Amino acid sequence: MHLENTPLYEQVKGFVRTKIKNGKWVAGDSVPSESALMHQFGVSRMTINRALRELMAAGVVRRVQGSGTFVAEIDHVSSKLEIRDIQEEIEERGHVHGTRIILIGKTKASRALSTCFNLPDKSLLFHTVMVHLENGVPLQFEDRYVNPKVAPDYLSVDFSKTTPTRHLLDVVPVTNAAYSIEAVLPSAIEARHLKIKMSQPCLVMVRTTVSSNHVASLARLIYPASRYSFKGAFQ
Repeated sequence: MHLENTPLYEQVKGFVRTKIKNGKWVAGDSVPSESALMHQFGVSRMTINRALRELMAAGVVRRVQGSGTFVAEIDHVSSKLEIRDIQEEIEERGHVHGTRIILIGKTKASRALSTCFNLPDKSLLFHTVMVHLENGVPLQFEDRYVNPKVAPDYLSVDFSKTTPTRHLLDVVPVTNAAYSIEAVLPSAIEARHLKIKMSQPCLVMVRTTVSSNHVASLARLIYPASRYSFKGAFQ
């Protein structure tokens, strides 16, 4: 989209995101005042206010009454309960997504997994384990099983560039999904990769997605509770 066709408030949002993404502004830095942004872009206070409100809702900035607007710290971000790509979510905040691959391979389904996927015992499943980072800070430990029947090319994906969620959303139409969320203490492996203590509570989402008549994937997503929360309605 050409800049002249971009709404003015989106131009302001893009300016702020670019400054953060390029490292010009870092967490805690002050964002120019509404008056300064009005003068820079030649727009109304209403336009600036809308841009900053939407950036705040996305977790990009925080606004302190009487003090101004600041680049948000990566200490506690929120997500609506919907199937979203963690990379897209992080980049919307103007931050950098990174991935640490722990495991990529095949496994024979246990009885519990066979039941979940409605497959015979010891059926073949794809299995990946990885950590997603926001500006180098571990945000999500992802342990995922995928049905090869619905995503046969899953293991050939370069997960340093594309997340499992993004790939599955692109190739597997989701017709149904179910999830559960609970607070738990991390295992030793999860704590080590999330760089937290085993005594630090985490939020765990277990999500199953279905495509037509096939269970497509089962993902266990672990977040340090001090860095992440869920809100809104599942869509």
